[in-house]
Amino acid sequence: MQHDAHAHHAGHGQPSDSMTHRHDAHSGHEDHGSGGHGQGHGHHQHGGGVSWGMAARATLHCLIGCAIGEVLGMVIGTALGWHNAPTMALAIFLAFIFGYSFTMVTILRAGLSFKAALKVALAADTLSIAVMEITDNSVLALWPGAMHAELTDGLFWYALAIAFAVAFAVTTPVNKWLIGRGKGHAVMHQFH
Repeated sequence: MQHDAHAHHAGHGQPSDSMTHRHDAHSGHEDHGSGGHGQGHGHHQHGGGVSWGMAARATLHCLIGCAIGEVLGMVIGTALGWHNAPTMALAIFLAFIFGYSFTMVTILRAGLSFKAALKVALAADTLSIAVMEITDNSVLALWPGAMHAELTDGLFWYALAIAFAVAFAVTTPVNKWLIGRGKGHAVMHQFH
């Protein structure tokens, strides 16, 4: 969409009807974030319209991908008889891969190229996934016996569920802050 309608803000009389129409049509896109529409326009107020529900949905989106990747990494590491450090490294790696993949599927469906979708996914999810991974793995590392529990132990699944819940609680305010500044999952809004 052309943004030349913003030229009338300089105080040079009344905008023409076509400029008013384009500006009004543009104003409905204010929450798209930095993914294209919001760049460089100081009149976009990102922070005011971010709800906790929006932040929670963005965090849940990340959490699902991270959880799938992490559990898969733990299953693979345990099945191969690996020690905690390589198993955790694989789990974190797969958490990022699955987290980015969930985002990319949405963006690819919107018609972007793989390269463009990857750029959007990296911008949308990196900080969120990193905070989530640091938090949930810290909880597991500090939980007595959790790192040595087998997949068949109730402690493993109980500690993992609590770790994911804590990660969700810590990451949601981070996502609210990011979206409020047109970053994080805000860059994905134009693809929904």
